[in-house]
Amino acid sequence: MSELKFGTAGLRAKVGPGPDEMNVGTVTRATAGVAAWLQERKRPLRADGVFRAAVGYDARYGSHALARATAETFAGAGFDVTLIAEPAPTPVLAWLVKSRRMDVGVQITASHNPAQDNGYKLYLDGGSQLVSPADRQIEEHIAAQPADAADIPRSEAKSVDLSAISGYVTDLGTLVATGRQSELAPRRKLKILYTPMHGVGGNALEWALRENGFGNVHTVASQRWPDPNFPTVAFPNPEEPGATDALLAEAREIDADLLIALDPDADRCMLGLKRADGEYHMLRGDETGPLLARRVLAGVGASPGNKPVVATTVVSSQLLGRMARAEGWDYVETLTGFKNLARAADGRPGELAFAYEEAIGTAPAPHIVADKDGIATALIAAAWAAETDLATELDNIEATYGVFRTAQVSSRFEDVAQAHELIERWTKNPPATLAGATVQAGPIEDSEDNRTDGVRLVGNMDDLALRVVARASGTEPKAKFYLEVSAEAGADAQAVEALLERLKVDVSGAV
Repeated sequence: MSELKFGTAGLRAKVGPGPDEMNVGTVTRATAGVAAWLQERKRPLRADGVFRAAVGYDARYGSHALARATAETFAGAGFDVTLIAEPAPTPVLAWLVKSRRMDVGVQITASHNPAQDNGYKLYLDGGSQLVSPADRQIEEHIAAQPADAADIPRSEAKSVDLSAISGYVTDLGTLVATGRQSELAPRRKLKILYTPMHGVGGNALEWALRENGFGNVHTVASQRWPDPNFPTVAFPNPEEPGATDALLAEAREIDADLLIALDPDADRCMLGLKRADGEYHMLRGDETGPLLARRVLAGVGASPGNKPVVATTVVSSQLLGRMARAEGWDYVETLTGFKNLARAADGRPGELAFAYEEAIGTAPAPHIVADKDGIATALIAAAWAAETDLATELDNIEATYGVFRTAQVSSRFEDVAQAHELIERWTKNPPATLAGATVQAGPIEDSEDNRTDGVRLVGNMDDLALRVVARASGTEPKAKFYLEVSAEAGADAQAVEALLERLKVDVSGAV
């Protein structure tokens, strides 16, 4: 068996006894490797010359034990260590690293993965996730650690932080703070229904909402409290079919105005809106991202040499790019993963103002949390929903910038290698036509010409543009196909949606 490798979001695997599984031994060796790498290649941020580490954890099986092992291994390496006192959302850990000028942070979580999994998200100074080549360098240091984790020094000399969640919630409040009764009154009336999806986001979300004037907050009781078995969903991911069924059923019963579905570690958020016909629509990430970008960037001034930077990934909708060109924002496309999005403004004159990925991950306040943040996303959406009809705002975006529709086709496998094999076949022998349109194959490239494995297919039919990006997931054994059909403003939306459906059929048939 091989050792675990850093993927899109750190280490993830089944909880078990082997070197390729999540257990106290693997996280101890991983942490010792991280500590050794920092000591070799970095200088402590603070003048006293001591490295500082923060550790958080969710409510999955083994999370607390793995967090303790992580904290005690950092302490054994001479680090000043802070352990968050209770299971907490991943954005709290990212906030803690950034706000307290920590050198490194680790969140024990497998996010939206199945119940048998756990993981190890690594954050460096500034609160952004690990990127290459540091990941490969750290893996070398991990490999150099004693094979028996019991031989690695550990110490219980750690601080326990009782106020991390409250500090995080207080900082988020600055995004929507108001003392105007004209704004607070509609917040009190807005009927919000949320689900933490059996994860750890419920307390922080409800706290943030109520602290900022939202008094009509309801929850899906069957999914409110942490449960590592995730008993009501096949996969604890709001994007998975059926995952939001309980939320939608409760929404119809209480006539909710705004729906919020967090993933279990609360770094991702899916929003749901009531349409004009009274039915509810759960927004894809490619709808939430451009919608909230409009809110966050409203009134943001920019000079030609200091434009606000907005970013999304190579697999996300191209709508944000269309909006950026029209509004004068500095637009960047990165490879997948928030570890890349958080650094999208590196080397550019402006600062990162907003970033999102299609997988319902949004960073609406990178200056507070330099990572995706489901609770900040929900709070900003709620504040805007109290002021206006968000469904109408979506229509306005379409009328202004064009019609964009996206979908995803995915194949889940038992083994990661099977997913990579499927993508390799598509890369070597791409289809010549899709949905009746001739398509051209090319590499997956970001704004800086960085490439990743997979293939990008583009074509046109009449006045409609289509695109398919095929790649293997970096967090699960899945092959993913990201589909988009677009047209100029004023185009027939039904024609766009019809072509997207034909595209889904063709891609599904080919995988």
